[in-house]
Amino acid sequence: MSTYYNPNRTRNLYSPDSSEPFRLSRGKIDNFIKCPRCFYLDRRLGIAQPPGYPFSLNSAVDKLLKKEFDIHRAQGTSHPLMKTYKIDAVPLAHEKIDEWRDSMRKGITLPISGTNVVVTGGVDDVWVNPQGEYIIVDYKATSKDEEVTLDADWQIGYKRQMEIYQWLFRENGFKVADVGYFVYCNGKTDAEAFDGKLEFDIKVIGYEGDTGWVEGVIKDAIKCLNGDEIPAPGEDCDYCRYRQAVGEVEG
Repeated sequence: MSTYYNPNRTRNLYSPDSSEPFRLSRGKIDNFIKCPRCFYLDRRLGIAQPPGYPFSLNSAVDKLLKKEFDIHRAQGTSHPLMKTYKIDAVPLAHEKIDEWRDSMRKGITLPISGTNVVVTGGVDDVWVNPQGEYIIVDYKATSKDEEVTLDADWQIGYKRQMEIYQWLFRENGFKVADVGYFVYCNGKTDAEAFDGKLEFDIKVIGYEGDTGWVEGVIKDAIKCLNGDEIPAPGEDCDYCRYRQAVGEVEG
C-alpha cells in the first residue's frame, strides 16, 4: 500500500476561492467528527492519513449480497431474510439504484446552498415498504464468536453512516423510513473443516436513526475548510497523538 501513498496530494483539495463543485463524502464527514485537524490536513492541505489495507473479504460479501438482492429487485419479491425478520418490504427498483450505490464516482448527492460543496454517500441498498417509504440498508461483515450487535462504542460510526444516508435521501425529496437495517454477516469458525468454503450467520438489525445532527455538522465541516488555521486535534485521534509523540522525541 505504501507504494501508492502520496503524503503531498495536489488534487481534490478544497479551496475557499473556488467555484468548482467539491465532493464531500459521508466518510470524510465522519473523519471531521473524529478529528478536525486530520480532516483539514487531508481535504484542505492534501496530507491524508496513511491508508489502511482493503478489506477484500468484506468487499466480496458486499458484492454477493447485492447480486442476491438484485434478483429479488428484478422480480419485485421479498428476500427470505425480510420474511424471516418480518420486514414488509422489497428491494427498491429505481433507475438510479446503481448510481446511488457507486460511492466512488456518483452516489446520492446534495449540493449545499451558498457553497460549492456537494455532500455524497454511496448506499449498499435501499428497500421500499408498502407505504412508499425508502428503507436505508447497510451490509456489514465480520467473524467473531459472540452474536453480532450494534452495542459497541466504536459502532457509533455505523449509526452515523446510516443517519447521513437517511438525511441525504430526505433532502433529495424522498420519503424515508425512520428505521433502517444492517444486514450483518458473521463468518462461522466452528466447522470441522474449511473445504474452501466460508459460511456465515446472517442477522438483520434494525436501527432507528436520528438525523437532527447532520446538517449542523456539515456546516461546521465547511466552516473548518474555509478557515486559515489548522484546527485542534480530535480528543481520541491516534494519528495526532503519534505525530505529537514523534515530534517530542525528535525535538
